[in-house]
Amino acid sequence: MPIRHCIVHFIDKKPDGSAAVLHARDSALAESQAMENLLADLNESYNAKQGKAWGFFHDESGAYPFSGWLKEYQDGARDFTAFSRQAVEHLQKLMEESNLSTGGHVLFAHYQQGMTDYLAIALLHHSEGVAVTDSLEVAPAKHLDLGQLHLAARINMSEWQNNQQSKQYISFIKGKNGKKVSDYFRDFIGCQEGVDPPSETRTLLKAFSDFVESEDLAEEQAREKTKTLVDYATTQAKMGEPITLDELSGLIDEDRPRAFYEHIRNKDYGLSPEIPPDKRTLSQFQRFTGRAEGLSISFEAHLLGSKIEYDEGRDMLIIRQVPTQLKDQLKRRKD
Repeated sequence: MPIRHCIVHFIDKKPDGSAAVLHARDSALAESQAMENLLADLNESYNAKQGKAWGFFHDESGAYPFSGWLKEYQDGARDFTAFSRQAVEHLQKLMEESNLSTGGHVLFAHYQQGMTDYLAIALLHHSEGVAVTDSLEVAPAKHLDLGQLHLAARINMSEWQNNQQSKQYISFIKGKNGKKVSDYFRDFIGCQEGVDPPSETRTLLKAFSDFVESEDLAEEQAREKTKTLVDYATTQAKMGEPITLDELSGLIDEDRPRAFYEHIRNKDYGLSPEIPPDKRTLSQFQRFTGRAEGLSISFEAHLLGSKIEYDEGRDMLIIRQVPTQLKDQLKRRKD
């Protein structure tokens, strides 16, 4: 993961309406193993974070100037330090207007992953801990707490530059339970939501279930293809990468690599070629399970609507082709 430029500024602010004081660094950080470790840990924590949103920039304006500054940096009209300084000053102003906001260290990192350029921005906080010194004394120590990452965004600079129609080149952490405390950070980036990951993932899974049914696959084949989809999508989610329909189609059916892709296009599900995966939706797709008063039921999602039907009106689950082992036990019980 080559790091092009990286810098950290500090905004000192308490969540009590007090003024935000900026302590800005005047030069980019030198490359080091510690910096590489920090960025790797940040990416791991960010990718694992649930509740992210995907979107794109508002049109550049006085209210949303960030994209203009980023374009100047990308075009070489402004160096990285100057870009980050102007951006953090804007963030400082928005923090002061948001009484509930808390300061911290603001990290800007421009790095490459494969052939893609990214800009990561994160507000980092410290946690108090303890350490054993060289003289074997126990002493207080501070450390960056990446597990408490609440305000962060990642911009796919390559896609932003090369795909004018994209509405998902920015991802950012959304506030929990509709809280507005993080709105100022989204406004700082100047981002609007363009893609709903849970909804897109649900549509993809519906398209897959329809595909399995239309192919009239044997249970073992359907199970294998379900596992292939879930494994691929989960891996993409862990890496912070989107699901690529073309690539997924090839994995699902190696003999007919375009079959699932063409099914999606012919049925017009409205899916984009790339979909941001939602891990929670994926985990719920793998199996339906329920347990109550001595009854335990578990089955794979693709069986619903074929071998298993749910009658909501009568509160009944209808199971066809009962497993042989269970059927034998029931027969013995009846006899």
